[in-house]
Amino acid sequence: MSNNATQLIHSIPVDPLTGAIAVPIYQTSTFVQDAPGVNKGYDYARTGNPTRGTLEQVIAQLENGHTGIAFSSGLAAIDAVLKLLESGDEILAVDDIYGGAFRLFTHIYRKFGITVNYTDTTRIENVFNAVTAKTKLIWIETPTNPTLKISDIEAIAGIARANHCLLCVDNTFASPALQQPLLLGADLVVHSATKYLGGHSDLIAGLVVTREKELGEKIKFIQNASGAILSPFDSWLVIRGIETLHLRIKQHGINAQVVAEFLTTHPDVENVYYPGLKTHFNHGIAARQAKGFGGIVSFTLKNDTEKAATSFVTSTRYFKLAESLGGVKSLLCHPAQMTHKSIPAEQRRAAGVADSLIRLSVGLEEVSDLVHDLDRAFTSLHSTPSKNKTVTA
Repeated sequence: MSNNATQLIHSIPVDPLTGAIAVPIYQTSTFVQDAPGVNKGYDYARTGNPTRGTLEQVIAQLENGHTGIAFSSGLAAIDAVLKLLESGDEILAVDDIYGGAFRLFTHIYRKFGITVNYTDTTRIENVFNAVTAKTKLIWIETPTNPTLKISDIEAIAGIARANHCLLCVDNTFASPALQQPLLLGADLVVHSATKYLGGHSDLIAGLVVTREKELGEKIKFIQNASGAILSPFDSWLVIRGIETLHLRIKQHGINAQVVAEFLTTHPDVENVYYPGLKTHFNHGIAARQAKGFGGIVSFTLKNDTEKAATSFVTSTRYFKLAESLGGVKSLLCHPAQMTHKSIPAEQRRAAGVADSLIRLSVGLEEVSDLVHDLDRAFTSLHSTPSKNKTVTA
């Protein structure tokens, strides 16, 4: 099935009961039954809800998977995937990993006997060499958060199959509008739907999509048993966001390309990380496995200090300093102090997250205004703050 704007819009069904063009919000906790166990498809809203069910069907179609499952956050979605594992299993994970995932892997699941080995998955030989007989799950983000590393999904899927382990791809940064890992051989896809799928910085949500029915049934069981479900209203918000996903992600990418190219020319910038740049390592793989390069750009300052980064991120006007990404308004953050603070500094730096690395979520404003905003922030790095004057009465 082609994944274009027409398919996306018409994957959201008209309400069969009333003909409503918008999906109804079924804000209910339970459903009346005709007799014990005899109902209209729903009995209790943790187990199933029509609004959430519509979202789950829509995301499964967009990712060309069999089953979609919606959770109360992106981390709840990741947690559900990890619950497929048993004590003694190993995870092979990308080294440049989201800080929340690292915290979950390390501080929650390690004590249950599940270990994690980290490697640079941008080089396929690293993955091949790091897989062991105990590896049951390969976990990648591509692009990664925050250094935008690109891994070859199809090649890694081949390694996973050969070693009888699962491949899960965090597809948050690309979204199904640009990249569909299940078609490249991945077993599972996860999303923080808080980001591009929701698109308006007004909800928290997570999604899992499985390629096969059996795996989907396992995740669905975990969703119901653990209870971290997405509410009907937030499900509706994600559906509404998905309706404009293709339009938004296209403009995000156009703006991000301009911003990235501007950053490459600035004398205060050391490195720019954006898959759309031809100088980016694995740019060719990104161009082959995705339809675009997304709206996230990261860069490091030549003055590689936390102080310089703090000065920069507190000097912008349109780029708002905040956690998260993927909304219509531009955001920026300092991962070392914010999103990736839970990762030990030495490990963080080894993965490429320098002390001065700044992550931009390029929004939908006029791109000339965004470039000017960044240029002003660079200028502020060299300005001397005025000394406090003593006033005598």
